[in-house]
Amino acid sequence: MHPNFVPEILFHTRVRNDALEGPNPFEWKQVSSSEIFADRRIVLFALPGAFTPACSESHLPGFEAHYDAFVGLGVDQVICLSVNDAFVMHQWARSLGIDKVSMLPDGNGDFSRGMGMLVDRSNQGMGRRSWRYSMYVENTAIRKVFSEPGFQDNPTGVPVQVSDARTLLAYLRSR
Repeated sequence: MHPNFVPEILFHTRVRNDALEGPNPFEWKQVSSSEIFADRRIVLFALPGAFTPACSESHLPGFEAHYDAFVGLGVDQVICLSVNDAFVMHQWARSLGIDKVSMLPDGNGDFSRGMGMLVDRSNQGMGRRSWRYSMYVENTAIRKVFSEPGFQDNPTGVPVQVSDARTLLAYLRSR
């Protein structure tokens, strides 16, 4: 079961610094959960991995397509989280043309572990990964979680059934 508030961790992100020259004008920046979630309304969806089929074909593109609807309902930011590093998350977003949804790397799985959503995917060579879910958070308080059914280690796959953008939008519209 997930906690009532988002776990307080440090995310290891990369941010653009225009003062840097060369092909990689990015630098490391640690960002805390509080900096992301405090005094804000956040939609976060988590998925097993960048470049994987369901994540790339429907989950991330669905939230990108509905981004403006979320903002229209008062959401401050829509975030995609995966147990991948900042470099992978950046390249995955670029490959799909994602420019509205924020990509948040949970490279060590600390946030996913704190959410009770870290699962073993070693049978598929993926190590520890996040379970697929989406949630609505107000000022660090978790108001609603849509977790895919069948939570377990080493599933054969985790389709997008209830953690999709439309389901979360319907919830927010009904509030």
